[in-house]
Amino acid sequence: MTKPFAARLTAAVARYRAEIAGPREHLSLLRWQIDQGHALDSRDTFPGHVTTSAYVLSPDHSRILLIDHVVIGRWLQPGGHWEEAESFHDSAAREALEETGVQGLRLHPWHGGSDAPFVIDSHDVPGKPARGEPAHVHHDLQYLFLADPDAPLVAQIEEVHAAAWKPLAELADIAPLGLARIRSLTPPG
Repeated sequence: MTKPFAARLTAAVARYRAEIAGPREHLSLLRWQIDQGHALDSRDTFPGHVTTSAYVLSPDHSRILLIDHVVIGRWLQPGGHWEEAESFHDSAAREALEETGVQGLRLHPWHGGSDAPFVIDSHDVPGKPARGEPAHVHHDLQYLFLADPDAPLVAQIEEVHAAAWKPLAELADIAPLGLARIRSLTPPG
């Protein structure tokens, strides 16, 4: 039986902080919300809630799959609000598949089959006053995947203007911590 969301999140954050996080990655707000028992699996929880996203790399680590996000108006890694899944990386993979149509997605060997995030990025997002949503925080659990950059892509036009493989350096302005960690890896194979 799968552990409840809160227990899985607590374990993932604890492992991330113990084994992966840099010295300035305190994740204070996320840890406080966990301690307070906030329903971080609900997008209606404020000041923040969980999202998942995918760094999808070409096998040689030279390219990254990005989406041109309709609402945000910039290129980002695929991702979205948490929806129930067996694991956090399954949620991230589902988002990548839904938004880009990428086929043959596989969890990067870096994860060693675990559900430990590659990066946890808590970042501010603007609210949507029309929905009564205040500015808030997305606690984004980010996972690393591999896929064939020659396979066709199909962008989810409701949320994505386009999906495309870009040079890895494109992450510099989008996700500098993710870029630094990817660059520290040796491509598998």
